[in-house]
Amino acid sequence: MSRVIERRRELLAVMRRLTLERGHFTVPEVMELCTLPRSTVQDWVTRLFEEGCIVQKEERRGRHPAIYAAASALPASACRRIFTTVDGDLVECYHECMSSGCAAFCAYHHALAGGPLLHVQRDGTLLRECGVISEHDGVEIGLAPLPAVGVVGIRREGDEIVQRIRCVGGPAYSLTDQMAEAEGVCGVEARQRGQTIEGEVRTRALVHLGIGVDDTDAPGGGATFALALALLQHLSTIRGVIPIGHQVAMLKPDLPERTAGNSCSYIELAVEPMKVEEVTERAVRFVSAEALSPEWGVAVREGFRLLPALRGFGVRARSVRVTQDEARNLAAESGILLQGGRGVVGALAAVALRGVPVGALLDPFAGIDEGMR
Repeated sequence: MSRVIERRRELLAVMRRLTLERGHFTVPEVMELCTLPRSTVQDWVTRLFEEGCIVQKEERRGRHPAIYAAASALPASACRRIFTTVDGDLVECYHECMSSGCAAFCAYHHALAGGPLLHVQRDGTLLRECGVISEHDGVEIGLAPLPAVGVVGIRREGDEIVQRIRCVGGPAYSLTDQMAEAEGVCGVEARQRGQTIEGEVRTRALVHLGIGVDDTDAPGGGATFALALALLQHLSTIRGVIPIGHQVAMLKPDLPERTAGNSCSYIELAVEPMKVEEVTERAVRFVSAEALSPEWGVAVREGFRLLPALRGFGVRARSVRVTQDEARNLAAESGILLQGGRGVVGALAAVALRGVPVGALLDPFAGIDEGMR
């Protein structure tokens, strides 16, 4: 089903673009842009015409193909990507929007609704929500002062996560007309429920991979943040991998062996379960090959659940010197892959500080609540 949705999304995007640029499109034009056989494109044109997504402006005349146009110039979807990662009974839902304003709207209303959500955070156009697998039918949705949209249930069915969303107004339009077009969505089913719309959004249950990197630069050049960004781009080319983001954290600033301000980097990815081993191997290989320092370190962790001992290690690394042995022992106890030299301390600290607000991450003297998600 997800491949069908992807193909529908691709073809509609091309048809809308051609309509906006030229006012119309033909089957041969879509064939060329999508590199698909005529029969496939024609089947889709027939289906989309019957669904009302496109209209026929002129019938076929001799050698001249029929001319079509997209029925609406509205964006196919304000939702770019929707995907989820799972750690036991916890689920992290990611919703990347075209608009920071829309992302802020959803963040406010989802947090107000509560339900199964434990934490809601917006990073620009990316909405990140951590919730527990559960049902909350008592969540009330409506006009102000009630939330206009909220997650009222999260469940797992096989290799899919199902988010149950209740909404009114603009969010209802997004649920019924736009979310199915977002990358990562396997399907959307919506129905009227009294004065609200309730729908189920299905996404793949992906693995959360956090990768910490440190000590990859040298006094003569390089930068750990740049290598981490290159690593994120490199791993994102693997099919079944979705990039989430990159953070920089400052550690104890006065260690004599530091090359500059003593920062480490952390990247996050959502990965298909069967790709985890490949991504891990390629991450270690990339860092070892590209680092300018022989003391490079890399840490790879599956999952995002807060581990008190791990968070405590990250907090201590900002104020006292911690040893490689401490890092390696904790990594072994926590199921975290740790490889490299002196940089393993910073790499593990980067993983440990995941979820700390940016302001605190960049200020090594800022206090951090060790229970902070």
